[in-house]
Amino acid sequence: MKTAFLYGELEEEIYIEQPLGYEDGKRGVACKLIKALYGLRQAPRMWHFRLTKELESMGFTASSADPGLFVHGEKQVWLLVYVDDIIIVAR
Repeated sequence: MKTAFLYGELEEEIYIEQPLGYEDGKRGVACKLIKALYGLRQAPRMWHFRLTKELESMGFTASSADPGLFVHGEKQVWLLVYVDDIIIVAR
């Protein structure tokens, strides 16, 4: 997942300075973030929250032993997530 952290939606209001090359000519203007960016402390948490919600809608359940392990019991599928890498094992 090359852009995994960009899919997390933020729960709090975060403002950043305008990126270089995007200034609109005014000083002191900031951009309000709606989605997470790489480098934000909230990005990994929001990515995991969104991924968990999507996987649960497909019938996966999170393991109580490891929050990065998701199991689909009926189809015998195990999905292991480490940061933004995913390993899928099926029987």
